[in-house]
Amino acid sequence: MAVPLLDLNRQNSALHAELTAAFERVLRSGHFILGSEVDAFERECAAFLGAKHAISVSSGTDAILVALMALDLKPGDEVICPSFTFFATAGCIARLGAIPVFADSLAATFNLDAEDVARRITPRTRAIMPVHLFGQSADLTPVLALAKAHGLAVIEDTAQALGARHHGRPCGTIGEFGTYSFFPSKNLGGFGDGGLVTTNRDDLAENVRLLRTHGSKPKYYHKKVGGNFRLDALQCALLRAKLPHLPAYCAARQRNAAFYTQQLAGLPGVTLPTAAAGNDHIWNQFTLRVAGPGRRDALRQQLTAAGIGTEVYYPVPLHQQECFAHLPRVSLPVAEQLATEVISVPVFPELTAAERDEVVAGVRRALGKA
Repeated sequence: MAVPLLDLNRQNSALHAELTAAFERVLRSGHFILGSEVDAFERECAAFLGAKHAISVSSGTDAILVALMALDLKPGDEVICPSFTFFATAGCIARLGAIPVFADSLAATFNLDAEDVARRITPRTRAIMPVHLFGQSADLTPVLALAKAHGLAVIEDTAQALGARHHGRPCGTIGEFGTYSFFPSKNLGGFGDGGLVTTNRDDLAENVRLLRTHGSKPKYYHKKVGGNFRLDALQCALLRAKLPHLPAYCAARQRNAAFYTQQLAGLPGVTLPTAAAGNDHIWNQFTLRVAGPGRRDALRQQLTAAGIGTEVYYPVPLHQQECFAHLPRVSLPVAEQLATEVISVPVFPELTAAERDEVVAGVRRALGKA
C-alpha cells in the first residue's frame, strides 16, 4: 500500500462547501487587499493564540523579515539562531545585512541549545531566534533569561508550531515577536504562501503594520522603507474556514505520533522523537533518528521503494551552506549529526489506520525487525 508523506486534498476536500462559500464571499465583495476578511482573520488568530496583536503577512519568511525590520536591525548586528532549521530563519537575518550566529541543537528535541546560545552572545548581539521545530516548543525559559540579562529581543520562529504550547502558554506569544507560516504543509495550511506576526507590544505591532505596506501612513506618505508584505483577502477568508478545525487536526497528529511511538519503540539504533515536559507537541513532523553510517539513507530508499513517503528535514545544517561560507567557521556537532540521521514519516491528520500500520511495517521491515 502506498502512503503519501502528505495528502492536502483529503483535508481540503472535506471542507469543500466552507471553502467555496469563503471564495464566493470574497468574489462578491470585490475587496481583495486588506479589508474586512483580513481584519476578521487577524482578530480570530489573536483570540486563538491569546495575543494582543496578530498581523497577517505574505509568507512565513516575510513574517521573520518584517519582525527583524521592526526591531530596526542594522548591518553588522548579530542574531543568534539554530543551524538545524529551515533556511528562512537565517536567510532573513542576512538579507538585512545582519549576521546570523549559529548555535547548536539539543539531540532529544531538535531545538535550540540555550547553553550554546549563552557562549555566543557578544556586544553586537541584538536578538535570539529560537525555532519551535517540527511542532514542539523550544526550551524558552533559559532563552528568555539570557535575553533579559543581556537586553536582547526574542523572536520565536513558530512556522511549524501554531497551536503548540510551552508550559501552558501558546508558542509565539512569549517573546517580543512570534512568526508563523501558512504554507500548505503546515498544521494550518493555506492555499499558497501566507504568514502571521504576533506581539503583545503596541509599538512593535504598529511598526509591523507600517512596514507591511511600504512604510506608508497615510497612503503615499512613507515614514520608513518597508515592503509589500500583505496577505490577500482571499487567503484570509479560506484560512478563516480552516482555523476552527485546527485543534482537531493537531489532536489527530498527536494520536498518530502516539501510535508510532508505541509501535516503533525498541528498534536498534533508532531514536524516536520526544515531547519535552511542559510542551504540547503538535507534530508538524514525526522525525526519527537512525544512527549508523548510511542507515538513514538506506531506510529512505526502502520506504520509497515500498511507496511510503518520507522527507529529510534538513540534510545540510545552515552553518555548512555555501552562502554562509564567508562567516567564521563553527563546529556544531549535534546539528551536524542530526543532518545525517533524521528522517520524517507521514503523520498528517487524515492518515488511515491501515496506512499507519503500513508505515510501521515498512520501518520495521527495513530495519530488520519485521
